[in-house]
Amino acid sequence: MTPGAAPHLVVHSLREQIREHILEGIVSGRWKPGERIVERRIAVELQVSQTPVREALRELETVRLIESAPNKGVRVRSLTAADLKESYPVRAGLEVVAAELAAERLARDPSALEHEVAALRRADAELDGEAQVRHTVAFHHEVVRAADNAVLLHAWESLGIEVWTTLSIRWLSPAPRAYAADHQEILDAFTRRDPAICDLIKSHVLSCAPQV
Repeated sequence: MTPGAAPHLVVHSLREQIREHILEGIVSGRWKPGERIVERRIAVELQVSQTPVREALRELETVRLIESAPNKGVRVRSLTAADLKESYPVRAGLEVVAAELAAERLARDPSALEHEVAALRRADAELDGEAQVRHTVAFHHEVVRAADNAVLLHAWESLGIEVWTTLSIRWLSPAPRAYAADHQEILDAFTRRDPAICDLIKSHVLSCAPQV
């Protein structure tokens, strides 16, 4: 980071924070569908080199939020509710496998899930949409992580869950709602070793998909 860089951009997570900055710009309408995102301008604005900006843009292109073409640069994709919905059946399938593999481990030690549910309760009470997205994604990440399967974890992470969850909630479900109760239900199912946990996970994930 160059001298005088924006203080909130922490060195060890620079790419992630730049990605969040760009994502926020897209969600808020700063960059509209079809509009070009100029790498150099972002670097100047955030007072960073172009390398982490390029990496953040490449990551967002991987999850199909932006697109690039020779001599045309990087542009925001024109997304519809149907586009946002596509990843949910895939995600549901992966999380069903994760729940099956992680069930016994999470029954013995549900502390990671308890932490996220507690954070969701605080976020719900404060109507903190940013925290709701963050801890919703973190809860599901912990389920997948508990499966202890590197291939499964990589496949889940490559879907860009945080990106699509953010867009789905902010674009298509802007009205405030509570998230802790749904996730408490999943947590309880793990702790009581409910044989229907896989069905519960599947229905929960699919219910979060945009309605088209």
